[in-house]
Amino acid sequence: MAYEALFKIDKPYFTTEDVARTLGISAASAAVLCSRYAKQDLLVRLKKGLYVRKETLPNLGWEDLFRIANLLQVPSYISLTTALAYHGITTQVQREFIESISTRRTIVFDKGGLHFRYTKIKPGLYDGFTRERGAFIALPEKALLDASYLASLGRYGLDDSALELEKLDRKRLFKMARQFPGAVVRYVERQYEETGST
Repeated sequence: MAYEALFKIDKPYFTTEDVARTLGISAASAAVLCSRYAKQDLLVRLKKGLYVRKETLPNLGWEDLFRIANLLQVPSYISLTTALAYHGITTQVQREFIESISTRRTIVFDKGGLHFRYTKIKPGLYDGFTRERGAFIALPEKALLDASYLASLGRYGLDDSALELEKLDRKRLFKMARQFPGAVVRYVERQYEETGST
């Protein structure tokens, strides 16, 4: 069966070109084959020409899921509670949600039981992220600022009680906060007061 041959592809997710190369078929035939397997619920179509085996997706590590999130909507970077959890700044863990910031649109992609959520932000605030293990992810301070900004607008629910603000670089946090509206600075200051962090 051709599907079993896909296990020879040593990648967590793959393109139709990878399938064509592995099976020795044309790119067009590989596209048709992948589409058929997706309809049979064997593959999950991430985006045009990009697939993952259905049994593989739930078992992927954070790094692979973050790289997939970056690919689903370009440009984007991992942020909000997802990034805060990754950096160990919050005890709140969202197992089925991967949250990102983008300048394009606010949208959710449901893929194989996982939800890749993108929130649009002003282009002037689209910074403060780095590349880690092949994925773009917010610095911990920027992840908090993104979440605080959206929370101050009533567009995001942030669990302040789960935050461990003492792990943040406070000087860098408030330096980065200057680009945000004053309401965000006040929101962050209030978080520090309420949690007793110094």
